[in-house]
Amino acid sequence: MSPRTSKTIAEVTPRGVTPNVTCQFWSGEEWRPETITVPSEMPLTIFINGLETVTVLCTPTRLTQLVLGFLYSEGIIESTGDVASIHVCENEPIADVKLTRSDFKLPPRRTLTSGCGSGVSFKVEGKRIESDLKATPEEVLALMKQLFRQQELFQMGGGIHCSALCDREKILLLAEDIGRHNTLDKIMGECLMRKLTTRDGILLTTGRISSEMLLKAARMQIPVVASRGSPTERAIALGKELNITVIGYARERRLSVFSAEHRLLSGKG
Repeated sequence: MSPRTSKTIAEVTPRGVTPNVTCQFWSGEEWRPETITVPSEMPLTIFINGLETVTVLCTPTRLTQLVLGFLYSEGIIESTGDVASIHVCENEPIADVKLTRSDFKLPPRRTLTSGCGSGVSFKVEGKRIESDLKATPEEVLALMKQLFRQQELFQMGGGIHCSALCDREKILLLAEDIGRHNTLDKIMGECLMRKLTTRDGILLTTGRISSEMLLKAARMQIPVVASRGSPTERAIALGKELNITVIGYARERRLSVFSAEHRLLSGKG
């Protein structure tokens, strides 16, 4: 392969995946060398007012959005107005955040989340969702098909989760990451930066729905969360407690609703 061709591949390969990784492939009859593309991964350490707060394993894309969304979903900020400055240095890799207030203290409890690409949750309490949003099973399944078609990094290398903020007809924002919870933080951060509301939206995700995913959705005031995978038992309990419609196994022409089913059982309304 010539230097010119190599440069072209590097230029067109999106950040978030690593091309030209060699492996030995077994086809059932013989071994052969193969070159593939795999997901990229990096540990990003977030400092807040000089205090080392958390290290998040993530896909190296939309890192500013990831940091802002994490700060919001964990209740550290309420808007971008609470952030005096934010600087992300990928070479370190460090995110240095300065808040407009100087009294920030490390939360006393930090819990490892169950997501791929381990993260941390400070266990912010969820707020019950009050929303008049209604949708149909057909609309949710159509949105899931859109999600599958728009997973750019997954289509190249696999191994990457994707989440999307939608209305009843289309995807509004989409984020990919090795961590399911990171995809929600990237979406929230993007909304904060663009001053978009997440309230009354539909949230789609490709991985299982865990309790921390439901808490992040509650923080975003999202009434419907749907996945191709399964919700956990605690996620279902939280869905009932927080009045969030939890939908699992949404694929092909079927889905299962585990809580607040009234939003999908009312027909075309």
